[in-house]
Amino acid sequence: MKKMMFMAMMMAMTITANAMSYSTAKKEALFLSDKMAYELNLTEAQYDAIYEINLDYMMSVSGRNDVYGTAWNRRNTDLQYVLTVHQYNQYVGLNYFYRPLSWKNGNWSFNVYSLYSNKNHYYKARPKTYASYKGKGHDKHNNVQPSHHGSTRGNPVIQQNSPRSDKKDNRLAQQGSSKGNSSRGNQPSHSRGR
Repeated sequence: MKKMMFMAMMMAMTITANAMSYSTAKKEALFLSDKMAYELNLTEAQYDAIYEINLDYMMSVSGRNDVYGTAWNRRNTDLQYVLTVHQYNQYVGLNYFYRPLSWKNGNWSFNVYSLYSNKNHYYKARPKTYASYKGKGHDKHNNVQPSHHGSTRGNPVIQQNSPRSDKKDNRLAQQGSSKGNSSRGNQPSHSRGR
């Protein structure tokens, strides 16, 4: 009995030791979201939602088996509600966004650094939710529709067949579109990863 308890404790410690810290998750979610905003031409509302989704994902993974597990599936489901059809298809085609984490030699590997090697270069200011959003556990999602990211009515945009419907039906894509996406502040030039 004592041996079983000891083994259970060791397994729990190993899993906990592999969990990403909150500060690392926040930093990596910001970096990933910034590059997604740049490449996918996100609106402000989309950028805010994607930062939250990415932070939730980063905080939900605790080891190798979680990298492409339930949290990854929930992330992709949430993104279907936030991105337009065109943006989602582009996202799926970019492996460093679609599969942002890898597990190599017992450590996290952030795939976005394969293209963006300068960890201090950002294209956009921090999302509005950066300081206030602390992350929510994915266990609060009781269905496939996101409870705190974007629209929860209707179907995810990925299921829409009409190429023109993605702009009409995606409420987050419409928000901020009249303002444009030009508020980059005093950001460096748009050279990728340099």
